[in-house]
Amino acid sequence: MTEKTRRTPRQPRSEATVEAILEAAFQLLEQGGVRALTTNHIAERAGVSVGTLYQYFKGKQAILAALAQRQAAAARDRIAAIVIDGPRISAVRMIVRTLATAFEGAPATRRALLDAFAGEAGDAAVMRHHRLFFDAIAGKARFDFDMTPEAGFVLTHAVIGLLRAATIETELALDPQRLEDELVRLMEGYILALIEAKSAPGPHGIAERAGR
Repeated sequence: MTEKTRRTPRQPRSEATVEAILEAAFQLLEQGGVRALTTNHIAERAGVSVGTLYQYFKGKQAILAALAQRQAAAARDRIAAIVIDGPRISAVRMIVRTLATAFEGAPATRRALLDAFAGEAGDAAVMRHHRLFFDAIAGKARFDFDMTPEAGFVLTHAVIGLLRAATIETELALDPQRLEDELVRLMEGYILALIEAKSAPGPHGIAERAGR
């Protein structure tokens, strides 16, 4: 549970209450957007008192942040499963699509959740999921290239950064399918370059070939 939660739910009943609050918030977001989202409305939809809601969350933004973190964690786990199953170039599109749809709902809902995710801890939130992802696949995934910290950083941050930019720069009206195609092209090209670098003669691969 996110740090914004006041009381950590440990009992099944408490966990059910938190789930009801988060689900109610998501439903209200879908129906009326952020403006319709108030703690009173969330509590009413969840079937709990406002006092109970405040036992677990400081307010509306904390609920949004928790909902965003939950969906981001679910996407992270799905991607880890794809990578552990067998990292291959054909899996790039599945990974890109999972990242693009990490936040569920209508466009306005996804934007609100992305804002909450970024606003809660900014880049620290991304780095936390980056670390948890690599912890999850450690010793379980095998790659055809050297997964250095630098390569891992580029692979996880390139697509996330571009997707965040696309969500913010709505005036560009980017086509989702074409954007996905370009992101896949970008990542496939980078991965193929990493594979080529590993098979290059000499201990330094790219550096040696660049100096020729």
